[in-house]
Amino acid sequence: MSKEKASKPNNAEIVAQTTIAGVYQAARNLEGIVRKTRLIESDFFSELSGNKVYLKPENLQHTGAFKLRGAYNKISQLTPEERAKGVITSSAGNHAQGVAFAAQKLGVKAVICMPATTPILKVEGTKALGAEVVLHGDGFDDAYAYSLELQKQHGYVYIHPFNDLQVLLGQGTTALEIIDACKDIDAILVPIGGGGFASGVALATKLVNPNIKVIGVEPENAACMKAALAKGKITTLKSADTVADGCAVKTAGTLTYEFCKKYLDDIITVSEMEIMGALLSLIEKHKLIAEGAGVLSLAALSKLPFKGKKVAAIVSGGNIDISTISALIEKAKIARGRVFCFGVLLPDKPGQLLNVARILAEENANVIELNHNQSKVTDSFKKVILEVTCETNNEEHIQRITKALHDNGYELERIY
Repeated sequence: MSKEKASKPNNAEIVAQTTIAGVYQAARNLEGIVRKTRLIESDFFSELSGNKVYLKPENLQHTGAFKLRGAYNKISQLTPEERAKGVITSSAGNHAQGVAFAAQKLGVKAVICMPATTPILKVEGTKALGAEVVLHGDGFDDAYAYSLELQKQHGYVYIHPFNDLQVLLGQGTTALEIIDACKDIDAILVPIGGGGFASGVALATKLVNPNIKVIGVEPENAACMKAALAKGKITTLKSADTVADGCAVKTAGTLTYEFCKKYLDDIITVSEMEIMGALLSLIEKHKLIAEGAGVLSLAALSKLPFKGKKVAAIVSGGNIDISTISALIEKAKIARGRVFCFGVLLPDKPGQLLNVARILAEENANVIELNHNQSKVTDSFKKVILEVTCETNNEEHIQRITKALHDNGYELERIY
């Protein structure tokens, strides 16, 4: 009688059996492949949070994000037979380029399914790394479903963006580099989408030094892991609408859920305005470009429940197109009182525009747009609406301008 085949371990058993050896093996696999991004001490974010903050700039990684670590670690450990089959995944972002880069380095065919709506810049960037790009559907779910069909048809090996042990072990090498660079680090902040990055970082950190806090950060509008941990089971959100599109995940991974449940100390959620504000601060203070998901850790710094600690905030990625970053910066400036737009009703006679301009100049407001519109006034032919947009310093500055205009007899309506 033949022996009964051993059953495949479940996710909780995989977590229990995983040791730090897997992360160190991943680090050896990635030697000479990934850039060991150096910690950057930040005076600005340190003052903001009351802690000593170091940035871990994975936006400066090859392909512009941490995703390369997990993708390469996974593909590098495939058998010769598996490599011969080729690999496939679905992604419109950082994972696509990570898989493409890794496959090119290892001489493996890579097929990437992307939504047909993916910006051409990302499509061309993935093709430039040697991958075959298949455009399908209007969104990620369509592309993902089609990638599974192609996998069955052609026998490709699937490289999941987060719910895979070898992928998350590769991501965990980020934590080893942080601890090696700052051995007395007290806490590490890591963004959460599906949970692969947070799982790897938390696992590696806790098995090296359990006293280091590992805190995940999610957008308020896409906090799938926080919801799952609160309910004690995987939960699918109704929506995941956030400027941090790299973390716009409705359902956390089943494997990553188990790792986060065991090793993660806490999760902080951040608002859309906090994300955009962090993006603007990173550009202004450190001259670094990141995507929305890339600055989640920075957005959470002011919400930490402690002071006076050494904190590493991982900037996870920087792949963002010019039009998107421009729109996010403008929204962030409005949220922080850096742009003030208002409308004021004026008598239609000479000198009124000059008088308003004089008041703004006295208050050091830089006018960037004016719209003098008579057609919007319906109750009088002798009045006009002046719409003014100006650069300001902060909300206090806006209030001073508003008071100065009121003191000169002008009633205004704030547009934004």
